[in-house]
Amino acid sequence: MAGSSCRRCDDAGLVESAKQKVGSGRTATPVGVGIPGAESLTTGLIKNANSTWLIGQPLRADLEAALGRPVRLANDANCFALSEATDGAAAGAEVVFGVILGTGVGGGIVVDGKVLVGANAIAGEWGHNPLPGAEPVHPPCYCGRSGCVETFLSGPALRADGGAENVAAMARYEQRLARALAQVINILDPDVIVLGGGLSNLDRLYDRVPRLWGEQVFSDAVATRLVKNRHGDSSGVRGAAWLWPKQQE
Repeated sequence: MAGSSCRRCDDAGLVESAKQKVGSGRTATPVGVGIPGAESLTTGLIKNANSTWLIGQPLRADLEAALGRPVRLANDANCFALSEATDGAAAGAEVVFGVILGTGVGGGIVVDGKVLVGANAIAGEWGHNPLPGAEPVHPPCYCGRSGCVETFLSGPALRADGGAENVAAMARYEQRLARALAQVINILDPDVIVLGGGLSNLDRLYDRVPRLWGEQVFSDAVATRLVKNRHGDSSGVRGAAWLWPKQQE
């Protein structure tokens, strides 16, 4: 009970912070919010959040009650992908896979300018699939599984393996990223993969990873482009705003 109460307090604190920044009921302007998780299509509660205190909370309902205006929630990687597909590094592409490589590993899919949510609200969640290929260890993940892509490709995982300045660690990282993205290409076949998050600033990835993923892609050639985001740390916030098309404001 103490843990549940603490999580509820954290949720309340987040809602109050949003209320102070946005205001309540002054206009009919809707609000878009990106979160490190998803809203259950069954219960309306938050699930799959690496900010685990959000799990099981009615965040959208709480925000709407506090702000007095409609709110749309989306996974932060979905928001990132939407931003970059709309007017960012993947503008004009039909199928876009947006990747977050940061504290965690997330993914979002945009097709013809629209976010693909999926029947279970987990479309694009490649970070909690097993990393393809043999690895000597399978680190535990917060989700309860082990050997998830996130446990190898997140920022903390790279630091634990020696960091970006370590030549051998970076070679391992690039191989792992290539294998994981090749699996995405085999299933989704996107026109563009856009990287975001702190590790997207490692410019060597954009040259080296595409040189490696061809060994794992089921095709004679790979036309998919790997690109760096255009909008930086603001991309997720921009995508949250795009959750409300202008004609619906």
